[in-house]
Amino acid sequence: MARNFRSASRRGGYDLYHEPNYIPLPSDLPTVATVHDLSVLLHPEWHPADRVAHFERRFRRGLRQCRHFLAISEFARQEIIRTLHLRPDQVTRTYMGIRPGLRPLPQTEIEQALKHLNLPLRYLLYVGTIEPRKNLATLLHAYRSLDQRIRRQYPLVLVGNWGWNASEVARLLDAKNGVAEVIHLGYVPECYLSALYNGARALVFPSLYEGFGLPPLEMLACGGAVLASTAGAVVETVGKQAHLIEALDIDGWRRAMQRVVEEDDWWRHLRQDAVAAARPFTWEQCAADTLRVYRELCGKTAPERQAA
Repeated sequence: MARNFRSASRRGGYDLYHEPNYIPLPSDLPTVATVHDLSVLLHPEWHPADRVAHFERRFRRGLRQCRHFLAISEFARQEIIRTLHLRPDQVTRTYMGIRPGLRPLPQTEIEQALKHLNLPLRYLLYVGTIEPRKNLATLLHAYRSLDQRIRRQYPLVLVGNWGWNASEVARLLDAKNGVAEVIHLGYVPECYLSALYNGARALVFPSLYEGFGLPPLEMLACGGAVLASTAGAVVETVGKQAHLIEALDIDGWRRAMQRVVEEDDWWRHLRQDAVAAARPFTWEQCAADTLRVYRELCGKTAPERQAA
């Protein structure tokens, strides 16, 4: 594949090759790569061994090919510069965008979707893959410590597939003394996602590390309340709007969940200006920032041809 790609890029009349997923294929073109985060290098314990081995074999070799790098947050940009010993002008921040259709919805539309998914009208929500980096075990311990009355009124809904090394979370969900009020939906079609965000009392996002962290911003775009960890880029993207908790602070998560369901004034405060806080994060802006990098790498007078 690598040989075919190099040959095809030579024949295609391209000015630039952009690899959106860390490790570029061999190419003679000026190359830019998007490095979403450095968790594989800095926290290999959060990744399967074959992924870590793949990065060890190929990542640094791919770095030498690149003229420029894109980071999806300023947190990630600074981490990339510091860890990979790059010049600041070699790395550009290009924020990710919120997918179309995520917005406040009429109550009737929310209730119709929740009925289809067999969900109650009141719940707390987690969105994301179930894997060690997402720190679901801490959230489940905190949720289990809530009074049963609160858990019955507000089940915890988990949206996302099982990922790598999720045995601890599976054990907590299956244990005899586990929390019956936790509902694991697994994968949910995108057409229901806006209604799921809209219907939730709050999004709970306890991740240990994020290069960006989309679900908290998606919840804000729907006008919702967010309880999020202080990990990585989360402080940067939603810290001025969300309530932040140290990722491993079980009691802090318990107190925040209890407060958000019992104190309506605080809940309304977290929702105030939520949509406005999410508004700057668009794929149109991401595309404009990326195009600016393309033009700088190709030269301002370069003809506008394709990027591989």
